[in-house]
Amino acid sequence: MNDIVNWLNGYVWSPILVYIFLGLGLIYSILTRFVQVRFLKDMIKLSFEGSDSKSGVTSFQALTMSLGSRVGTGNIAGVATAIALGGPGAVFWMWVTAFLGSATSFIEITLTQVYKSKIDGEYRGGTPYYIEKGLKLRWFAVVSAILTLIVMSCFWPGVQTNTIALAMDNAFGISPVITGSAIIVLLGFIIFGGVKRIAKTAEFVVPFMAIGYLIVCIIILISNFSQIPNVISLIISSAFNLNATFGGLMGSAIAWGFKEEFIPMLLA
Repeated sequence: MNDIVNWLNGYVWSPILVYIFLGLGLIYSILTRFVQVRFLKDMIKLSFEGSDSKSGVTSFQALTMSLGSRVGTGNIAGVATAIALGGPGAVFWMWVTAFLGSATSFIEITLTQVYKSKIDGEYRGGTPYYIEKGLKLRWFAVVSAILTLIVMSCFWPGVQTNTIALAMDNAFGISPVITGSAIIVLLGFIIFGGVKRIAKTAEFVVPFMAIGYLIVCIIILISNFSQIPNVISLIISSAFNLNATFGGLMGSAIAWGFKEEFIPMLLA
């Protein structure tokens, strides 16, 4: 299984694909005149505006659902994996990917809003919808929907659950079986309640999770304040192959930095 996964991973996440996505992020940033910078104030303001409705969710609920897929596995386990396999330079390329990828995410979300549909009293949208309605490629939309369903129902929750289970086992000695079973029950209860229940749960849970994450980050930074300049220098030097120690890791740093930052962004 490990060989199969590594083979598929190497085939799908080829350097060409990584650089194409980075290039698209740069193109979208230029075409939108760097929307991620120009409208930063408006993004923050609008995130807390907008009322609830029977057919949709509030702006804040949409924000928390998006953050829920980013804060956690991607930001903690994903970053550690990227650094372990790509070197310190992977952190720099995560910064670059986050900046450029936010423009790509803006375009994707805009298309979702333009081509969303109202079904059974609730709005439905996403990649398959704008592929079918915008590009008129129904077969591609079906393939996209099937792949997304498989990833989001089988693979991605498994990664999240595995990370939580290992953390609980290492920290408190709780069996992964118990943690996994509890997560399945809770996840089933939330998902089968529909978008409304997912939004309500995210609205309640994610702020506490995000605040806790930021508090821990601040504590770590303060505790190691004297090392911050050295860390930044190491990240920059290894990212651009300026340090001979990391001479063979530049390509790996770019690839892993891209994967660990862009995948959660797409799934969100």
